[in-house]
Amino acid sequence: MNVPLFPAVVVNGETIPTAAIAAEAQNHNAPRDKPGIAWRKAAQALAIRALMLQEARTRGLEADPEELAPGRFETEDEALIRTLLDEALTIPQVTDEAVRAEWAKDPGRYRSAPLWDVSHILCACDPRDEAERPMAEARAQDLLARLKGDARGFADVARDSDCGSKAAGGHLGQLGPGDTVPEFEAALRVLAEGGMTTAPVLSRHGWHIIRLNATAPGQVLPYDTVRPKIAQALEKAAWARASRDFIEALAEEAQISGASLAPI
Repeated sequence: MNVPLFPAVVVNGETIPTAAIAAEAQNHNAPRDKPGIAWRKAAQALAIRALMLQEARTRGLEADPEELAPGRFETEDEALIRTLLDEALTIPQVTDEAVRAEWAKDPGRYRSAPLWDVSHILCACDPRDEAERPMAEARAQDLLARLKGDARGFADVARDSDCGSKAAGGHLGQLGPGDTVPEFEAALRVLAEGGMTTAPVLSRHGWHIIRLNATAPGQVLPYDTVRPKIAQALEKAAWARASRDFIEALAEEAQISGASLAPI
């Protein structure tokens, strides 16, 4: 007799197909050696979805899908759940006092974007090319070895860069968040001022050796500038709390087997 690895999920008599849970599991992170965590997260998500759809139908609500982006609309179920939450949730208005209190906890959290003065050496390649990528990496390692961990000789070694910035000693000027590819920016964020990457960094352009010449940290922004952002964050938090409480109330009145609504 074959015993299923995971129990069937039933919400108020409605069975959620295992195929649907398996498909949903692909959207949830879990350690490679613990696939059951992804399954439990998926089962929980679909159980909550079933609860809300059942409640929406009990209330006689109708779906009116909205356009999310040009040519892309909500599904019927998404529209029905949105309609339910719009009707069921009462979100208290965020007051000026609450916004100012949140800001006063640590005004230093709200800063303008930092600026990085950056130089780099590029060994260009197509990272998808299995032959070209290791050759470019070996060249980058050779250039890094020439520096001997001393960023002061960067401009001289940068003459062998594949970037047009080699004419300026590899200097790229000032960059801010989003001005470069994610891999490059991630390396910048962990470098100390005057520091250099200890290993080449791969991006879609090839292998980079990066030097952070100087950092200009973002300035603390005035309250009036950040107030709308704080208010929006508080509104989102209030909506999340209200929706969580609503789902918990539905679950208390429901019969659910095969899935837990407790945090995973």
